[in-house]
This record gives sequence, C-alpha cells and structure tokens, in this order.
Amino acid sequence: MIVHHRSYQAIPRIYGNTTGLKPSEIREIEQLYRRRIPPERIITQEYARRLTELSFRTGRQLGVLINRRGETDYVIAGDHRQIVIPGLTGFRAASTRLKGLRLIHTHLKEERLSRDDLTDLALLRLDLVAALTLDAQGLPDTVHSAHLIPENPQGEYWQILEPQRISETDTNFISFIQALEEEFARRQKVRKVESRDRAILVRVETNSFFDSDSSIEELKELARSSDVEVFDTVIQHRNAADPKFLMGRGKLAEVVIKALQMGANLLIFDQELTYAQVRCSITDFTEMKVIDRTQLILDIFAQRALSKGGKIQVELAQLKYLLPRLITKNTALSRLTGGIGGRGPGETKLEINRRRVRDRINRLEKELGRIRKGRTERRSRRKKEGLPVISIIGYTNAGKSTLLNALTESAVLAENRLFATLDPKSARLRFPRDRSVIITDTVGFIRDLPRELVAAFRATLEELNEADLLLQVIDVANPAFEDHIRAVEIILEELSLATKPRIKIFNKEDLFPDREVLSNLCVRYNALALSAHNPATFTPLLDSIERILFSS
Repeated sequence: MIVHHRSYQAIPRIYGNTTGLKPSEIREIEQLYRRRIPPERIITQEYARRLTELSFRTGRQLGVLINRRGETDYVIAGDHRQIVIPGLTGFRAASTRLKGLRLIHTHLKEERLSRDDLTDLALLRLDLVAALTLDAQGLPDTVHSAHLIPENPQGEYWQILEPQRISETDTNFISFIQALEEEFARRQKVRKVESRDRAILVRVETNSFFDSDSSIEELKELARSSDVEVFDTVIQHRNAADPKFLMGRGKLAEVVIKALQMGANLLIFDQELTYAQVRCSITDFTEMKVIDRTQLILDIFAQRALSKGGKIQVELAQLKYLLPRLITKNTALSRLTGGIGGRGPGETKLEINRRRVRDRINRLEKELGRIRKGRTERRSRRKKEGLPVISIIGYTNAGKSTLLNALTESAVLAENRLFATLDPKSARLRFPRDRSVIITDTVGFIRDLPRELVAAFRATLEELNEADLLLQVIDVANPAFEDHIRAVEIILEELSLATKPRIKIFNKEDLFPDREVLSNLCVRYNALALSAHNPATFTPLLDSIERILFSS
C-alpha cells in the first residue's frame, strides 16, 4: 500500500491493508485524514465516534497518528487483531526527545493496551498511545492510554493511566507533554558528561557457561578508551540470537526507553553485527547510532595510530570491514552512471563504491609491503650486529609499555587504558659483560581480535617471528586473567608462534590480594611474579632472560 505523510502526499491514502474494504468504506476512512482536533485535546468525542463507528462496520482496527498541531498525519487500517505503524523517518529523530506524535487506535473488544502497543510507544518514542474500546453499538466506550516517564528509582518505563470516558480526557495535552519533555531534559542534565557519545552497552548471550559480565566489563573499558561515556549496560540471555534485532523486540524497546530517560545517543553491541542488523533493523527501530565491538576497536585504533605504518594498517582494517557491508539497496547507490565510460550496460554506483574500496585496499597493501620491506632490512641489520631480540606480548592493558619503560629507562606512552600502544617501540636493554638485547613493545591482544585487524597488523606482528624470546605479560590482578591467557594462546597459535621460547610474567603482583595463592599460580603457569612499577622485583626475570639468551 502507499504510505502517506502530510508533507509528501497531496492526496490522502491509507497505510495498511485495504483488501476487502468497499470503495465507500475506503473513502470514509480517508476522510479521517482531513480531520483536525484542538491541539490541547487528546481526542474529541466527534473524532472518536467517527473512528469507532468505521472500525465497527469494517471489523478492523483503525488508527491515526496526530501531531501536536492537532493534524492527522497518518491513517492506518489494520485487521481485526492489530494495526501496523509505518516508518516515521520524516519526523524528528533525536533519541533524547519524544517523537511529537500520539497514536489513537481502536480495539474491537474490551481490551486494555497490549504489549505491542507499549512496545510501539517505546520504540517510536510516541507522546502517547491510546486504545478506544467500542460498545455494542460501535460507539466509543473507554479510553486506555499510556505515556513514557523519565528515569525513576523504581526502574519503570511507562505510566499506564486509569481507563477513562472520552468526556473525561480534558487534560490540556500540549501543556502536559511539554512539562513531560522538560522533566526528561531535567533528568538528563543531571548526568554531567563531557563526551559527545553517551552509550548503552548491550550483550546478547546464548551460551549459559560464558562469563557475560566479564565480557561487558571489557567492552566498558574499550568504550572508555574511545572516550565514550557509558550510561548503562544490558545483558540478555536467549536460547538463540534474533536474526533481525539480535535481542528480543521487547527488550530492545526497554533499551530505547532507557536511552530516552538517560539521554544516551549510542548503542554498542558486544558482538559483531551484520550490515542488515546495524543499518536496516536495529537503527531503524531505535533511531540511534548503532555500532558493534569490532567498529569500536577500529575506532580506538584510528584514534591512537600515530606513525604512517600504523595509520595505513588502521585504514586497511576499516576498509576490509566495510567492503562486505557495501550491500545497501539505497536507490542513490543503484542508479546507472552515464556519459563517457558509462554507456551500454553501465556500472551501478554501488559497484563503483566497491571497486574504489578494492582499489584503495590494493594501494594500501602495496604501501604496507614497502614498510614491511624496511622493517625486514632493519631486522637484518640487528642480526648482523648479533643483538638478540625480545618481544613483549600480552593482553591489552596488561602493563607491557610500563615494563618496557622500567627495563630500558625509556619514555614510551603508558596509560591505564586499552590499546594505549599501537606502533611497535624498541629500546636497548644492557646486561653485565657488555651484553645487550633489543626489546620491542607490540600492540596488545584482545579476545576475539577482529579478523580485519589481524590481517592489517600482520606487518607489525611479523616482528614476533624474528624475536628470540617472547615476554608474555599478564595482569594477574585482573579477575579474568586466565581468560586473557587463553585468548593470547589462541592468537599465538594462529600466528604459528606457540613454540617460540617464552617467559610468562604475572604483572601487578602488588595488587594481588593473597601472596600464597599467587605463589601457587606461578607454579601452575610456570610464571614469574613482579610489579612493573618496582624494579626491585625484576631480578628473577633478568636472570631468566640471561639464562635463555646467553647460556651458550
């Protein structure tokens, strides 16, 4: 059916299914579009009577969307069970404001507001949703209505009003809705934040044995590293992920209300989303910016890359992530090009975009090849000098850069945030008897490291192949340190580095609560405990390095 909106369509049309309606009934329903009510009234007796009589005669639910000027913007025809609301992209879309529309629709039986009614109220951020019930003659009987409410200690999302007669709905609606929006704004301002991005983090978990809390905490740290203010976290356990929304539609509605109540404008999912989920489903329903874990990590890398090589690797990873997602059906990307070179069958804009991305990927990979060649030459010079190479590896934010600085008296940037280091940093460590080694700090690993990043940073990770010894730094004070060890082991296996000589280091021993338990962990994992902030704890590590590299 043709979707009608006042600003786009000169002739009124009905949104929904008109199959089986008589032409005279269609014309009568269309006439609802021409009706206007005083802005301060929710609905008038006359308008309600016309709506319920038509609904009674046709045996269908009918609905109207009325704006704050009292004009009818949409007329909706449903079936005997429900109506389907059209997309409202032509209306204001800020996730921190109400839509400026109220939904008035009929229920053929004495029914209160359904779960679908309340979900639509939430997802569409309507000013109000109201259901008119019919008496035996098809006249308006009772009005059931609800509206969203600001953040509150009870954690409630909406207020369902007591059923009323039409004559009792005499509240000044405009004054009421303006006061409600002002209260929303007041509550949002209570959260004083400097960041432009204010996020709710979401994880949908289908594995009952997985530590979802630890995963969402890591996502929170990733968000902090990207200068995102986290307002709330949501974990939903399901037997299977919803292919369209990932989470349940009702739960997604709750997230939308939370965003409205808190003033959040961003949803970050702790899973990789498909293009359809991001652009076509979740974004359309929530009208919020939606990104996934991979995009967040790519954003952090884009912010932190300083060297030419680092910037190339990040752009390459972003393009490889983007390429399979260039599948939009937008007509702007499907028109055929014209003019010289575009005649005949032509080439769609979508195909041009894909080709440009592929061309850019090829150019970046060639530049990365030249950088890789330069690094190979530098490694060759080190070998000629006979200097052993040590690479520091480990989970992100385990303290690798801090350890490098302490061992070599360097000044590499070391911050308490994920992925503070992207570009490899090298320094010389001197031992007694004129012995020296080169120690290199590398980019941190992370659970489920995006494939695009592994491929793009292969030039950096190749440094590990040339290392004579790996120092695996582990933040033993982190409750999830054993998961971090497993994640690093998986990545080392993928890079064919699992058999290379390695020393495990339990860093931040000063923050571990129980010394006896720590000693047992050191035996179990064959690790050395130290604090990168305390050089006095380095002696066992330095002795082990000397024994492995200079024993011959």
